[in-house]
Amino acid sequence: MCGLEFPNLVMQRYATKRFDGRPLPEDRVRQLLELVRYAPSGLNLQPWKIKVVTDPALKAQLLPATWNQSQVTTCSHLLVFCAAINPKEQIEKVVAAMRKSGLSEEAITQYTRSTKDFVVHVKPDQFRSWAQANVFLALSYALLGAKALGFDSCPMGGFDPEAYAKILKLPPAIIPTMLCALGYAADTPHPKVRLPLEEILI
Repeated sequence: MCGLEFPNLVMQRYATKRFDGRPLPEDRVRQLLELVRYAPSGLNLQPWKIKVVTDPALKAQLLPATWNQSQVTTCSHLLVFCAAINPKEQIEKVVAAMRKSGLSEEAITQYTRSTKDFVVHVKPDQFRSWAQANVFLALSYALLGAKALGFDSCPMGGFDPEAYAKILKLPPAIIPTMLCALGYAADTPHPKVRLPLEEILI
């Protein structure tokens, strides 16, 4: 860990547009993914999957589907954040994890009841939107976690999800939602431009 305090992480992180191509240490990437694993999610359903792409040939295939943005081919690792829109399967996995962690059957029963009630009352397209919104929570951990671990990142929403799903051979219930390119920056950040606090408070 590079030891940056949270305010410094926030201020120093930026959307890197070009990476220098050096590979990241796999143990650091693993650390990052472990941090992402602890991101919050609605009902703790964790409705996301992450495809890690490192193969240069595969990145080259994805490049046109990412509107030829150079981050894809210059980064070390490309994380494809996907929404998992299979709620029943997700509930079963979380319940199994709860049992493994030693939670009481009463707590598990209450959790199962509340999550299944949620799923019953939400339409499939609403659940998809909800799951994709949760993906952004996981993505935020990746962006700040990368800076904390000493490397750079770029969140990317400009890509063709259907093309990505086809190239990566993803099942229908796994929806590419956001990308996160990781590596060492080969550019320099511009000054941060943000609206004043008064503009975002209502």
